[in-house]
Amino acid sequence: MAVGAAVQREWARLGAQARLSTIEQERQTILKTFPELRRGGAIPTNGMHGRPKRRFSAAARRRMSAGMRKFWARRKAEAKSKGKTA
Repeated sequence: MAVGAAVQREWARLGAQARLSTIEQERQTILKTFPELRRGGAIPTNGMHGRPKRRFSAAARRRMSAGMRKFWARRKAEAKSKGKTA
């Protein structure tokens, strides 16, 4: 006795629904055991606390480098001027 395609599809849908229910129960059990997973992932063990690493463009690195050269030149000049007057 052949079963129609519509009946097979309905059985497949019911089976899929039962499987999704089982998966949801497993998910709830896992989240109860590991609540930190609710925030999108486990807490990293490298001390970063989930913050992404900052990446600067080459142009931004050049601007920062130029700014630090000016900063240290100014500090060096201030140190020299304080040393001469003292």
